[in-house]
Amino acid sequence: MTEPIDTLERHHELARALADPARYPWPVESVERIETHISTVLLAGAYVVKLKKPVDLGFLDFTGLERRRHYCDEEIRLNGRLAPEIYLRRAAITGSAAAPQIDGDGPAIEHAVLMRRFPEGELMDRLLREGRLPRGAIHKLAEAVARFHGRIPAAPAASEYGRPEAVAAPVRGNFTQLAQLGAASGIRAELRALERWSEAQLQRLEGALERRREAGMVRECHGDLHLGNVAWHEGDVLIFDGIEFDPALRWIDTANEIAFTVMDLDFHGASKLRHHFLNRYLELSGDYTALEVLPFYAAYRALVRAKINAFEAEQGGGPAPREEMQEHVRLARSYTEPATPELVITYGLSGSGKSTRARRLVGERGFVRLRSDVERKRLFGLDPLARSGSEVGAGLYTAEATQQTYRRLLEQARTALAAGYSAVVDASFLEAERRRPFRALAEEVGCRFRILHVRADEQTLRQRLRSRAAKGRDPSEADEAVLDAQLRSAEPPTEEEAAFVETVDVDR
Repeated sequence: MTEPIDTLERHHELARALADPARYPWPVESVERIETHISTVLLAGAYVVKLKKPVDLGFLDFTGLERRRHYCDEEIRLNGRLAPEIYLRRAAITGSAAAPQIDGDGPAIEHAVLMRRFPEGELMDRLLREGRLPRGAIHKLAEAVARFHGRIPAAPAASEYGRPEAVAAPVRGNFTQLAQLGAASGIRAELRALERWSEAQLQRLEGALERRREAGMVRECHGDLHLGNVAWHEGDVLIFDGIEFDPALRWIDTANEIAFTVMDLDFHGASKLRHHFLNRYLELSGDYTALEVLPFYAAYRALVRAKINAFEAEQGGGPAPREEMQEHVRLARSYTEPATPELVITYGLSGSGKSTRARRLVGERGFVRLRSDVERKRLFGLDPLARSGSEVGAGLYTAEATQQTYRRLLEQARTALAAGYSAVVDASFLEAERRRPFRALAEEVGCRFRILHVRADEQTLRQRLRSRAAKGRDPSEADEAVLDAQLRSAEPPTEEEAAFVETVDVDR
């Protein structure tokens, strides 16, 4: 029969036929088949053939041949933004479900996405589970996502994307769909509690969601950025399998996008990598207001995965999907728990090692690091590693520029603390007047305040500054002339501040 594939039964018949290596117009020795709740993926030789299942799951509808053709084209268009070397074209399947031909003559009975194959062992979730994820891969992922978000267009002002009602729809849809699935019957009470919390957050964050939309933070994103959709391929990050089936699920807040990665790293028990991913993304994007909505979106993303696990369990996936569903629900609950943040500022001369100590607070304690060198350059539209050529007290380092920089750092610290995130402000803070507003902020918020005094001998400082300048890989432009000026003007913490000071002597 040459009729289109219109049932799951015929879809599986087609997939079984395509398990035969002889069905492919390129050399294939064996075919490996991977099933998801919406697709059948056939790994055949050097290529991948991806079939969409003729299903209507509420949040997607792949019923009808024309609809599947359209979504194959959309998948190639959208994923071509991040992985053009992998997504090749749409392939028509002709013949019959029992005897199919790829790119054969006659009317199409199905359409597929044709992709170039890469080793499945390169997937980041697998590399992480097996302890093989290369050092620096998570930083590269954060950088790739930040670059991607920086170049894609914002949603038109007149569109509904990103409005509170549009944000609420998929959140509520998760609970509706989970309530209908027998696999989730054992977690009804937890889901009801999470639903109440989500509704309260939607009301509380309505203004923040609108402000972010108006600021252009709603963009045509990837939409499904968990570690199973990222590979470490040929020494670089490869992001694939973005959402094609519903524009509303990809025209989203960029904070919603990174929340999926943050949540998935938490799910895999990689808290240190999670902290580094988030911190690197924020540092590159400058989007610290994302922190205000991040816990809400992380809980939503955990429930998205719980829903997928429930669908997999319903389709006969065995006990593993049910266990993962329960773990994702527990993770969602963890994002609802109030946090007690802490504010740390650094004090020290250039080259003392303040940034090294601040970076440790990121990885070990989950702090958000705010860097004066990065924010100063962002104020002037410069890349963090750009060299301004400014002399002491001029250009980027005038009194007014310094005042603007510390004002921005204070605003960012306020945002992080209000969202429940501890913050470390990585700046010299050599004047008492620079430190006072941050101490006042901690008192206002009601959180612990510390001054991390990092000191080193003058010889060590000069040696480090020369070495750093030679490498050219640090946002700081401080040289020995800057150090000379600092040595003359630095105001050490006062007796009034002594109770908040913790000293690190890097020479001893």
